[in-house]
Amino acid sequence: MLTGAGNGYLGVTPPISTNESSAREKEVTGTLMEELRRQGIFESEEEAKRREIVLGRLAALVKKFVRRVSLARGLSEAAANAAGGKIYTFGSYRLGVHGPGTDIDTLVVAPRHVTREDFFTTLEEMLREMEGVTQVSGVPDAYVPIITTEISGIPIDLLFAQLALPSIPEDLDLQDDNLLRNLDDKSVRSLNGSRVINEILRLVPNVDVFRDALRCIKLWAQRRAIYSNVNGFLGGVAWAMLVARVCQLYPNAVAGAIVSRFFVIMHQWAWPQPVLLKPIEDGPLQVRVWNPKVYPQDRAHRMPIITPAYPSMCATHNVMRSTEQVMREEFQRGCNIVDQVMKGEAEWSALFEKHDFFHRYRLYLQIIASSRDQETQSKWSGTVESKVRQLVMRLEFVDNLKLAHPFIKGFDVTYYCLSEEEAQAVSRGEIPKDVAQRKQEDVAGKEGVIPVYTSSYFIGLSMKPREAGSTGTRQLDISYPTTEFYKMVKMWDKYDASSMHIVVQHIRHTLLPDYVFEPGEREAVARSKKRSRSLKDSPAPAAKRQRTEIPSRQSSTATPSRPSVSPVQALQSSSAETKASSAGTTLDDLPHKQAADTLTIAASA
Repeated sequence: MLTGAGNGYLGVTPPISTNESSAREKEVTGTLMEELRRQGIFESEEEAKRREIVLGRLAALVKKFVRRVSLARGLSEAAANAAGGKIYTFGSYRLGVHGPGTDIDTLVVAPRHVTREDFFTTLEEMLREMEGVTQVSGVPDAYVPIITTEISGIPIDLLFAQLALPSIPEDLDLQDDNLLRNLDDKSVRSLNGSRVINEILRLVPNVDVFRDALRCIKLWAQRRAIYSNVNGFLGGVAWAMLVARVCQLYPNAVAGAIVSRFFVIMHQWAWPQPVLLKPIEDGPLQVRVWNPKVYPQDRAHRMPIITPAYPSMCATHNVMRSTEQVMREEFQRGCNIVDQVMKGEAEWSALFEKHDFFHRYRLYLQIIASSRDQETQSKWSGTVESKVRQLVMRLEFVDNLKLAHPFIKGFDVTYYCLSEEEAQAVSRGEIPKDVAQRKQEDVAGKEGVIPVYTSSYFIGLSMKPREAGSTGTRQLDISYPTTEFYKMVKMWDKYDASSMHIVVQHIRHTLLPDYVFEPGEREAVARSKKRSRSLKDSPAPAAKRQRTEIPSRQSSTATPSRPSVSPVQALQSSSAETKASSAGTTLDDLPHKQAADTLTIAASA
């Protein structure tokens, strides 16, 4: 076993327990794996082979790309051929926990004469010309610049690192810290994606147990809509590090036991105490290492989870007050459910129930990015999505607003307009009913059809409770956050006011578009609420009404059975801080439980 700091164990503290799992824990691990198979998270053998073929084609394309740029820079034919160029996978694919349809995170490594500009021009164009490619979109201004593409049905996320080497050898080891010399911050961040995954796999006591537990946590986070680094939640690497840390604390436990302890520990964790897989290392290179004692911005991180590869960075710098609160609630919900699973009172399927984001709030913000060209829209929507988090951060300072909850993905819809007036209305976010219902086959063969491509992003808004004795209409003034958001997205150097449109509008939950719901979902929830209201009005005893009304909801105040000494108390010195951190808003305090309130929105146009 690899040990940490020469102490005979993995991680920054000794294990909480080195005991083997109980018979019950082994039993629930078996049922967990059965449930994961029922959920369809394992890819087929056919898709696995297709991924290998796509990666082989991509590796060959990268070599051609480096050779083409090398010749353009004046290198000889021999030097251009020897310049190399390699790809490295990371993320869920490298971890071995990817599922059907998931993307492959891929790093393109190039020699010093191949620039990031070449990556976003030459390689992007070569991808467009590649057989089987159906989508290519570059976001060069992102915190980690990225090209997203799809090759033969396999989604690929491409990052780029320009190394200070004249050529890229076939046996290049990315774990060599000296490779970071003379690199810019974006290359270091891109390179660290692969380096971090390799370190995580080295730092877990049992890779198979880690993978099984991580598959469970990934599925749970995706179903509960808290899996998105760009929108202020946790991304795949952060979730992997949390699971890896629990594996270190229980090195001989089976996957079901790891999942159970994951929720207990994360529910009680005293954020902003950082999660570390190994001690932070200093190095000889002039690169920044996460250090809250030195850097004020590091002290501002709300849920720091620190990458194990040098230079250590915070993988969760995007987490905001609102998203932290949502995740705390989900940790509590998961803790309650898994405790019931261990007692035999619930099934694993309860853990993976779909989120209720579009039923949870009375009021939402809808951000609509649109254009009339599909390629333009791909770049424009990516830019807008990368800035939604900035809007949420500004909304958190609005008076009377308790929570600004961003949804983890956008919705792409194409509208087929028959006139300029219809197209302009769509770009303003005013979708005529007949346009909304019009399908592509309805306009086949017609002249003058104007397709308008839209991407919508949603933020759920929760009002603070009324102060005792207050009356009248409360003002929710979002003019400043929205004005700043408009300015921010329009500062993109490729922004074109004539072809790219952006609108932010508030929308009641009853007017949410149908495309955010699964077929039949909206009607089923409406029927459920109607039944609940009728039960409230019935003469049945109050206690019985409550049980009938919400049979599947876990009590937000219930305390799951735990050891007499909390695992987190064994890790953290401040138990009082832990208790305080879990005493905030609970699931039963969600906005749809609050009394109706008249809102006036003051938003800039």
